[in-house]
Formats: sequence, structure tokens, C-alpha cells
Amino acid sequence: MSRTRPAHLRPGDTVAVVAPSGPVPQDLLARGVGVLESWGLTVRVGDHVLDRHPHLPYLAGRDADRAADFRDAWCDPDVAAVFCCRGGYGAHRMVDLLDWPALAEAGPKVLAGSSDVTALHTAVGQALDLVTLFSPMIATNAFDDDAQKHLHATLFDPGSTTTLIGPATTSSGHGTARGVLVGGTLSLLAAEVGTLDAVPPADGTILVLEDVNEEPYRIDGQLTHLLRAGWFTGVSGIALGSWTGCGPLEEVKAVVSDLLASLGVPVLWELGFGHCPGQLTVPLGAEAVLDADDATLTLTEPALS
Repeated sequence: MSRTRPAHLRPGDTVAVVAPSGPVPQDLLARGVGVLESWGLTVRVGDHVLDRHPHLPYLAGRDADRAADFRDAWCDPDVAAVFCCRGGYGAHRMVDLLDWPALAEAGPKVLAGSSDVTALHTAVGQALDLVTLFSPMIATNAFDDDAQKHLHATLFDPGSTTTLIGPATTSSGHGTARGVLVGGTLSLLAAEVGTLDAVPPADGTILVLEDVNEEPYRIDGQLTHLLRAGWFTGVSGIALGSWTGCGPLEEVKAVVSDLLASLGVPVLWELGFGHCPGQLTVPLGAEAVLDADDATLTLTEPALS
């Protein structure tokens, strides 16, 4: 059963921008905020978005400050959506500092981001039972025109983005699978095994996976880790996104096929989400039908209400 769907956005809505992970380039932040404002949104930027951790240069400020920005944005009754600036690393460090009862009391709203934000998608899905958007990050070079268009359509006219297919999508296996979409960036999911939020997918789940800059042997290790942790036991289908910087795609396919072919479930390749040009927005927690014969992933209802 799909999770609660937050309301879609309308011009005039207020949204917040936060930096839960890596440091944010000021020029890319300004550009991304400008795009959101061009959509008719009022944008509030978190107090610590441009911070730098005093000792750890790979973090956008101290853990407590990054968590405070996220909490304040989510608990603001005027804010309809929270956009994460960029990935990198750091969401794992602050996710347990969030006041989950307060976030639940604030009610449903849109969470948008990808990559390292997988940790937040997992936690929000588990704690708040919400559909969240695995989407392009607004303060990165990957926030290109096509990625912007698909995110805008998903946010403002979600009924227009119920069928997901990338320009190079292919499939292996035959048949269809129906289930709730879970997953995100592979390395983040593997790192979460053993934490409170890392509940293996329920039976019938469609698992979505992608990653960036991971060598094939590392992908092997991460998939094997998830397999041994029971993550694929109830999976009915798998949708794979981009593998940018992970070596030749054929090598990645060989690793994935060697480990997962025995599951006997339909698989989509290169669905066009993740670290790639024209990144599609994928709603985690929504129900979808994966059709290996048509090489499509189709939502049974729009991502947002």
C-alpha cells in the first residue's frame, strides 16, 4: 500500500531550501533558488545552508545546525516543500538529531532531493509514512533544463508524470510487477543496514537503485551486503537508474545480473533517474507497475495529491 501523498504545489506556495549533506556552492544555490522563484514559489533559505563545518570540509556546517535547518523548515506551517541543495555526505550524521514527533505533528509536505538524501527519504518514509521525491538537487550542475521540467511537472501537475521512461531504457526478463517504490542510491542503502530506519522492503516492493563513482567491485559488495541482509527477499521488480562514473555499463550490468538474475523478477535498466543528465523525479513510497515488455514504470496514481 502506498504512503500518504503530500499536496502538489501551486504558484504562491512557500518552500524551504536546506543543506543536510555537503557544502553548497553559493553560485549554484543562487541559480537554483532563481529557478524555484521563476516557478512562482516563495523561497526561504535555511540559516546554515552556506555554512562550512569548522574541521570537516566535506560537511555543510555542524550536524546540529543542519538538523535544525531541516526541522525548522519542516515544522514551519507556511512551508509546503523542503528542497535539499545537494548530496555528498552528511545526512546520515544528522538524521538521528531530528525531532520526529514534531515533524509528524507538522503534517505532510514534499521532500525533494537525491543521492545522500537517500538517508532522509528512508527516515521520512519510515517515521512519517510519506511519499517523497527522489529528484534532482537544485544547487548542482545536474539541475539542467530537462531535469527542471520533469521536477516542475511532478510538483505542479503530477498527473502528467505518471509514466516514467528514460531515453535509453531497456529491460531484462518479461512480465510485470506491481508494488510500492522504495530505494534510492545503492551505497547509502547499504550503509543504512543495521540502523533503526533500515527495514527491508515489504513483499511486493519495486526496488529503485542507482549510484555514482562506485567501481563495479564496490557495487558487487553493496548488493551482496543487501542480499545477505534480506533486502531482496520480497522484491517483485527492480528499476535501475544511472551508474555515472561506475566504469563501463556492461561491467556494471555483468555484476548486477550475476547477483540478481536468480531472483527471477523483471528489471528495467537506464530508467533515467539518478546522477545523469535530464534526471527524472521518482516518487518513493508511491505504488507503480513495472512492465518489462514495454520498458516502462507507471504510477498507479499521481505522486502528489
